[in-house]
Amino acid sequence: MQYLSQILFILILGAGVYFFYRSINRIIRNIKLGKDIDLSDNKAKRWKNMLRFAVGQGKMTKIKPIAGILHVFVYLGFVLINIEVLEIIIDGIAGTHRVFRPVLGGLYDFSIAFFEILGLLVIISCIIFLFRRNAMKIYRFQSPELKGWPFFDANVILVVEIVLMVALIVMNAADRSFQADASMPVSSFLYPMFENMSDSSAHLWVQAAWWFHFVGILWFLNYVPYSKHLHIILAFPNTYYTNLDPKAKFKNNELVSNEVKAMMDTSFTPPTVENPRFGVKDVEDLTWKNLLDAYSCTECGRCTSVCPANTTGKLLSPRKVMMDTRDRLEEVGKIRDGVLPEPEQPKDLHTYITKEELLACTTCNACVEVCPININPMDIIVNMRQYLVMEESAAPQEWNMMFSNIENNGAPWQFAQSERANWAIDLENESKKDEN
Repeated sequence: MQYLSQILFILILGAGVYFFYRSINRIIRNIKLGKDIDLSDNKAKRWKNMLRFAVGQGKMTKIKPIAGILHVFVYLGFVLINIEVLEIIIDGIAGTHRVFRPVLGGLYDFSIAFFEILGLLVIISCIIFLFRRNAMKIYRFQSPELKGWPFFDANVILVVEIVLMVALIVMNAADRSFQADASMPVSSFLYPMFENMSDSSAHLWVQAAWWFHFVGILWFLNYVPYSKHLHIILAFPNTYYTNLDPKAKFKNNELVSNEVKAMMDTSFTPPTVENPRFGVKDVEDLTWKNLLDAYSCTECGRCTSVCPANTTGKLLSPRKVMMDTRDRLEEVGKIRDGVLPEPEQPKDLHTYITKEELLACTTCNACVEVCPININPMDIIVNMRQYLVMEESAAPQEWNMMFSNIENNGAPWQFAQSERANWAIDLENESKKDEN
């Protein structure tokens, strides 16, 4: 019977790891559909960013201190408690029970006690998050883009985390040999429930909780790639590859720059580009970092809550921009894999994100500044807007007037450069009148 259990364990573990590998491989393939960009400079600062924002949760506790601290509890619980999964894997393969305890002794008991406290904090935090998301009318949780699957997804993860932590505590409580030798701060309160049970019944509870926790962890692992909680993995590379340029810095379009160089220097011959693209029409025109941003989005809505355009009632929601980019990227990936047929009507990223949304952006960078893991929705918006202006000639009339003035007068205003200082002459005349 023991050998059958070990074989079953190995089969389930192998299947879980295989399907997770396939999902991650699909996501990496989709991200690589984006254009190449070199973000390998200043490695010291990049490591610092990752440690500060992904590991240290630097922005979370700064923006919303209470919610940030609760998030830290859940994050630490996820990272540290799952160290115990290593012991579960070894026990499942070798047929042992708490294999690390004889090796670590008192340190093992201390670690499990610490994990139990963390587990309780995770349960409390997740309950509070469930209440905030479902009972409190918090503005950033009421946006239209969160209806349906995103709302359901967020609740599923919180419930699953609670159930997994409860299973861990129940397993410790029912383990009589463990409770007899170690004083556990949380599971000891549940121990009286199992104290009068027969040894076989208590052992059955331990095994059931053990298997439930193991299978639950594997299910969670394979659910994450289809969930907004993929950020628990991608937050690390996403913060590492943060664009280190100043937030207000715009990149010159290489195609335009080459044309200007050719005009200024007749010896310069611009390279030939097949099917040149000005701006972004679809996800393949974005960089791989833009696509990594889309998959890393936590859907927390902090970007939308500080967006001045959204606050004044306009359609723009930076969170929706990231969610739409991810949805379109998933669609393109499925079409390439043959999972979805080619659509009868041509589609692109502009099918998801409307012109009205794109034109509403003030390029203030508030969304970029507030994002806990340094996602940049504005980069996508600006490049999509460039496509509208340069390829579709879809700029508003007011913008076209401004462009003409900049081209002709060197400023947005309808005054020639030679007349630009005339206002100062009138000011000087008024000043002389006052003196007289």
